[in-house]
Amino acid sequence: MTEPAVINYGPEPGAVELRDFTPPEIGDDDILMEVGAVGVCGSDLHQWQSLHSWNVNYPIVLGHEFAGTIAQVGRNVKNWREGDRVASETAAVIDVNNPMSKVGLYNLDPTRRGFGAHVNGAMTKRVRVPARCLHRVPDQLPFEKAALTEPCCVAYNTVVGNSSIEPGDRIVVFGPGPIGLLCAAIARLQGATVAVAGLERDAARFEIARKYGCATLTDDVQEWARQGDGLGVDGVIDAAGVSATLKTAIEIVRPNGWITKVGWGRDPLGFSLDPLVLKNIKLQGSFSHNWPIWERVIQLLAGGTLDVSPIIGGTWPLTEWEEAFEAMHSGKIAKSVLIP
Repeated sequence: MTEPAVINYGPEPGAVELRDFTPPEIGDDDILMEVGAVGVCGSDLHQWQSLHSWNVNYPIVLGHEFAGTIAQVGRNVKNWREGDRVASETAAVIDVNNPMSKVGLYNLDPTRRGFGAHVNGAMTKRVRVPARCLHRVPDQLPFEKAALTEPCCVAYNTVVGNSSIEPGDRIVVFGPGPIGLLCAAIARLQGATVAVAGLERDAARFEIARKYGCATLTDDVQEWARQGDGLGVDGVIDAAGVSATLKTAIEIVRPNGWITKVGWGRDPLGFSLDPLVLKNIKLQGSFSHNWPIWERVIQLLAGGTLDVSPIIGGTWPLTEWEEAFEAMHSGKIAKSVLIP
């Protein structure tokens, strides 16, 4: 028996389509999840448009932001049972003996492999998941919101784990995509005054930023950054990734400030990093997330402290995946969610 799946079948632009897919068999340490909802990530769009900078194991079922219900449990799996509501982390394959994994930072294990790029993901009816990836989803948290736990964890790690925000700080977030908007929302929870910077075409996403209590900027970033004592903002979160954004970030951050880069970009920098040295700026990368972050974020979502409702632009059945992708790609909405 086969089931429909959104499959990226090759490296050329547009090589994604709905195809028949044989549901996986699970191993002793796995569960089979019936997918309740799966978010569309910018990386899914990048693979669809062939704009990605990472290796992909073609053909591959897309989707790494997902939640659902356990349909089957492997023989070695403990503390989980059929019918449990769960969300899954993205690290489908890790080396438990890697030094990074041993200290809980398996997200930084060089052998890590993720759903939707290296292992079949969740844009289908059922997906095989290692039991170690699971987190319980409270009954009050609907699957379409629980599926956004993963991007929320990316943002949480960026803002809380890898930045240095104190209440009253002024920061700029570059890039009003889902990750940038979630970073802005979490920075606001930490007491920062936040401006989200983007382009004129980001008008719809700027509306979301304003719902989170943020200012929005296009060509007036330098002016906003100089407010106050004129030395610049306390910190910058770069969720855009392009080289020009990092250059501007270095220009607008105050001496002894910080920049956290979470956005991906394929192009070389093309400018000097000497101002980074001169201003004593801390430049920090932020990648993925781990177990304790997931547990904290699920509590924030379930309790309503972090509200992702403004981020969700709509839900689509799996058969209408292309419309969902286009809605995000055009910038009309921030996040599409598929309901298999």
